[in-house]
Amino acid sequence: MHRFHHHGPRFARHGFGWGERGAGRHMRPERIFEQGDLRLVLLKLIAEQPRHGYELIKAVEDAVGGAYSPSPGVVYPTLTLLEELGYATAKEEGGKKLFSITPEGQAFLQAQGATVASLFERIAEVATANRGRRSPQVIRAMENLRTALKLRLSSGPMSEEQVQAVAAALDAAARAVEQA
Repeated sequence: MHRFHHHGPRFARHGFGWGERGAGRHMRPERIFEQGDLRLVLLKLIAEQPRHGYELIKAVEDAVGGAYSPSPGVVYPTLTLLEELGYATAKEEGGKKLFSITPEGQAFLQAQGATVASLFERIAEVATANRGRRSPQVIRAMENLRTALKLRLSSGPMSEEQVQAVAAALDAAARAVEQA
């Protein structure tokens, strides 16, 4: 069987992965979840244990091996929907909401058992395929470095000594990455 379809790797058919659309500079990642999938994932995660929104974002990111990190702008409205549907409740805890599943949510999750099992199998497949490629820790560190460089370069002229120090630090980081 041909491993690729017109939108990227085999698992992209399921809305996962980093398949490519378009060509050249206009490529973009495939959708990670199909419509309604994130709702089931979040409900399953809060069924395992009550969690805050931030913890859910990190749990999803970890589950897919760093291939995707849902934005707060997607997660919190989905959690609100789960509350409105009666599938989850939230209680204030230290200025943050702690989400728990309701008996109605548990019944809905059980009714969707086959779909949820299939969804988490696909998530595991993406995580396996993605391990080490899009490590959240490495991406975070790269963004930290990028931000630090932008801030330093925009804060005014650097002396020759400062330029040499920054270049040496970047060279040392490059060597450490090559040896890792």
